[in-house]
Amino acid sequence: MPNTTSTAATNAPLTIIHIHDDWVIVNKPAGISMQQEQGQPDELSLLQYALAEVQKVERRITKLWPVHRLDKVTSGLVIFARNAQAAASFTPMFSQQEVQKYYIALALGKPKKKQGWVKGDMEKGRNGSWLLTRNTTNPAVTQFNSCALMTSENEAKRLYLIKPKTGKTHQIRVALKSIACPILGDERYKGAQADRCYLHALNLSFIWKKQTFSFNALPEQGCWPELSSIELLSEFF
Repeated sequence: MPNTTSTAATNAPLTIIHIHDDWVIVNKPAGISMQQEQGQPDELSLLQYALAEVQKVERRITKLWPVHRLDKVTSGLVIFARNAQAAASFTPMFSQQEVQKYYIALALGKPKKKQGWVKGDMEKGRNGSWLLTRNTTNPAVTQFNSCALMTSENEAKRLYLIKPKTGKTHQIRVALKSIACPILGDERYKGAQADRCYLHALNLSFIWKKQTFSFNALPEQGCWPELSSIELLSEFF
């Protein structure tokens, strides 16, 4: 059974999905930062929580290395290396897209397109936001598919399955905004109000020392539909 600890920042469990000799994978709650934020010494980071939880199982582990990141508002699968050598190995794996990632998101409204690609350069906007441009010098590339959800309210709600091909800051959030459907609860990009930002890293897969690994983790916060019954996600269940 996965090990969990409650985070003061989110009141949500931090779940350890897998412990390997070289790395660990956790299911990050929404609302907790990857590393400690400047000026907020009382809020522990995901790195600190993950280390504390892993040490309950492996006391000899004294350090973890972050090898990629999720936004504070995003939940889902995160890898931490257990040693510097593993951390160094993951760096080119991510840059060469050898780690496959799938995300899910919820959004209201009718998108400009229901599936396909969003491509374009990213440039900084105001107050930490990012903008998608028409240029493709160094583009963010996002592939997605979606399906309509049955809702009790008189509203159009869709589930999006997203596979980013690059790893730009806020890439998925900006991509969905660009098709006129910002993520539910994503205040920064004008998503409809909700109890959380409905973006979650559902699946990670990669080859490590000639062995293939694939991990799924369901979101543990918010009001998601019954994900295992959705045909669009059938390959993960």
